[in-house]
Amino acid sequence: MFQQSKTGKLIKLCVLSSLALGPLFASAHAEDAFPNRPIKIIVPFPPGGGTDMFGRVVAQELSEQIGWNVVIENRPGAGGNIGVQAAVHAKPDGYTLVLGQTSNLAVNPTLYGNLPYAPEKDLDPIVLVADSPVLFAVGATSKYQSLADIISTAHKKPGEISMAYSGNGTVSHLTAAYLANKAGVKFMQVPYKGAANAMTDLMANRIDVYASSVPTLLGYIRDKKLRPVGVTSEERIKVLPDTTTLGETPELKDFVAITWFGLLAPAGTPAAVVQKINESVNTVLRSKTLTEKFESEGSRVLGGTPAQFKEKLSKDTALWADVINKANIKIN
Repeated sequence: MFQQSKTGKLIKLCVLSSLALGPLFASAHAEDAFPNRPIKIIVPFPPGGGTDMFGRVVAQELSEQIGWNVVIENRPGAGGNIGVQAAVHAKPDGYTLVLGQTSNLAVNPTLYGNLPYAPEKDLDPIVLVADSPVLFAVGATSKYQSLADIISTAHKKPGEISMAYSGNGTVSHLTAAYLANKAGVKFMQVPYKGAANAMTDLMANRIDVYASSVPTLLGYIRDKKLRPVGVTSEERIKVLPDTTTLGETPELKDFVAITWFGLLAPAGTPAAVVQKINESVNTVLRSKTLTEKFESEGSRVLGGTPAQFKEKLSKDTALWADVINKANIKIN
């Protein structure tokens, strides 16, 4: 009788244990099986831009090399804020990611007074994908031959040299402000709504200098309609090897300003899922096809760990907050 009672209790205990541990085993199995349905990457900008290009190339390589089904969803608006906010409110299971960048993750928290999300709290960094510098260019017939020449003239004639860019609060705008602050000069700031009109004015020397991304300016430079005078990367870039970095100009020693792009998930996404995505994306980032595509656009492949991405986000948030506050730039 005693033996039967003991056995019955043992069976009951095993059943209760199984019920208690069942959800844990199920969760672990779900993470091991990840992904078992399509993964969505939100691109918070319209199709055809630099962020969109990075997202689609990574999605294609994940499909071809890893066998994952990855779809891109463009959610533009409010400087990228709408798309990032959509990712913040998504279920934290790894099936909704966002391809964020410097502007909407490191710049906008300071630039916008009422940003509806906090990147460092509401998102889990997964992996840095690539980065791209800002390029400064003048018209092909401009009297200015170098960035040092431009800075020298700006010292002598404050506010006379026009420094143009597309959009207030963009990384190009902030980089121009950073340049002026570091060199101790004042430019006449000329914001454009887009690059097309700016290119016409720059080629006609109606504006003196234009700051933008490498892909935006590269075609004009190759057609000899514009002349590059400086790039904000640490080292010279392969597509423009004769263009000096800003750091090579004595007054701008150690100047670096980069737009980076990286994948993030809603906060609380299981660590095992984050790690699996990280490892898979790092694998495709080593692809020769992907590397050559990015470098042809003047960009650099990154990769790395979630911790490295987190550190970069924190460091650049502080950097751009300092630039924005010193230049007194605000967008409401």
